[in-house]
Amino acid sequence: MAVEDPDEDLVRRVGRGDPAAVQALVARKLPRMLALAQRMLNDPAEAEDVAQEAMLRAWRQAPAWRPGAARFDTWLHRVGLNLCYDRLRRRREIPTEAPPERPDEGPAPDRGLMAADTGRRVQAALAALPDRQREALVLCHYQELTNIEAARLMTVSVEALESLLSRGRRALRTALADIAPGAGGG
Repeated sequence: MAVEDPDEDLVRRVGRGDPAAVQALVARKLPRMLALAQRMLNDPAEAEDVAQEAMLRAWRQAPAWRPGAARFDTWLHRVGLNLCYDRLRRRREIPTEAPPERPDEGPAPDRGLMAADTGRRVQAALAALPDRQREALVLCHYQELTNIEAARLMTVSVEALESLLSRGRRALRTALADIAPGAGGG
């Protein structure tokens, strides 16, 4: 059963060395790869490295790409996730005493301050989830993949994906209960 792929022509042109196609592929896919890596790794520098490596692999793979088995976007997401997991494994192998201090990159101290704090809390709560729950939430909610696409990417059944999503959402609700609407926080 062949899978319809909206990127098929573009990937074919990249494989033939068309510079405009390479530029178009990067413009179309790099922002999503960067967002995926940022949410999985919670580190902008590592996220940039992962996104660039994923795009480099896409460029290298393009000449040999055979359409039909899977969508190119699905393959690229899998590459990005694998690169993220490689980095997460390396982090676990190198324990540090304390996280490095970083300058506050949030907005000026006005209305945006609370939103930035909430965003950091959500990102920290997301980062604290088990890897598979975080992966399911990132793919479905941030990368906007369908449950079927995300399940296929994660090589689990749709039911297993929905279970991961449910457990992940429940853990996020618990971790962020004090900032939920109606929590009386102000």
